[in-house]
Amino acid sequence: MRKILFLFLAPLAFVSCDSKISQPKNGYFTRIEMDTLIETKCSVRALTIVNDTVWFGADKGTFGYYDLTANEKFLDTISGEHSLPEFRSIANNGNGIFLLNVGSPALLYKVSKNGRDKKLVYKETHKDIFYDSMKFWNDKEGIAIGDPVEGCFSIIITHDGGETWKKLSCENLPKLAEGEAAFAASNTNLVVNKKDTWIVSGGTKARVFYSPDKGKTWQVYTTPITQGLSMAGIFSADFYDENIGFIVGGNYDRPSQNSGNKALTLNGGKTWALMAENTGFGYADCVQFVPNSGGRQLVTVGFSGINYSSDQGKTWIQLSPDKGYQTIRFIDGATAVAAGKNKIAKIKFKK
Repeated sequence: MRKILFLFLAPLAFVSCDSKISQPKNGYFTRIEMDTLIETKCSVRALTIVNDTVWFGADKGTFGYYDLTANEKFLDTISGEHSLPEFRSIANNGNGIFLLNVGSPALLYKVSKNGRDKKLVYKETHKDIFYDSMKFWNDKEGIAIGDPVEGCFSIIITHDGGETWKKLSCENLPKLAEGEAAFAASNTNLVVNKKDTWIVSGGTKARVFYSPDKGKTWQVYTTPITQGLSMAGIFSADFYDENIGFIVGGNYDRPSQNSGNKALTLNGGKTWALMAENTGFGYADCVQFVPNSGGRQLVTVGFSGINYSSDQGKTWIQLSPDKGYQTIRFIDGATAVAAGKNKIAKIKFKK
């Protein structure tokens, strides 16, 4: 959603430091250790992890990676056509890294594994085009979604490993309400799992769009997340499996509001229950399940810092007050990488 603004307060500097929290009820993690991997003068909202390498996309045409094994970083830029693109979507399919910018013209680049070779594989020119997120189901098939242009989500799909992309017709997609769109907050308003696909929306409606067959057919589910305002709705989603999912967001213009901003599904998105009403964090940019946690443990980042739940979102503790992170991805069940304004950091979750 093109109206999203950057809201950053002065971030705290965390380099190999601990943030200790008292033992939570029914909890597992109680503190974190953070190590800064990359410092940059960019806003990083797109992360993907390939084996032991963290790839990222940022504004100012910047992209790169950090090799966790060799402790080496690589940064480069792509000039775009008329200006430096702002990359908020990144994905990998085993053969390359794909970067997609927000705004018009939409430019989708394929980057080689060493970062040196860059190729434009898709371009779309429309004054209203604004892509939000991108994922691959497998090595050959991938999807990117964006704000509506003709009353439906802009959706492009590849079947040849990202070499070519085709836009789906609105005739085969659900209609959006006037003022309903998506938020390009953390590359997580699109989730894929095997053949399953979920897209989440915000604005006048906060809904979940589900496809069981890689975008061929769609079902639409309502949610109780705050909606009806241009900067309210679902900003991020994650699914632990085909049934257990969690959504977060809220009201971007009222970031401390901690009601109507987090919900759980146990049936693949058909129905949702609000969690931790009037407690825990407020507006959040990104939510992720902790791997191998049975779908019980969750972490969010955003305006309220780094927050953790051990009971499917019923209760939350703050592991760090740092507001500077907008996106997070897990490497394993106790290690993640987070990124935001001017930095990318590795996080170790500790008992």
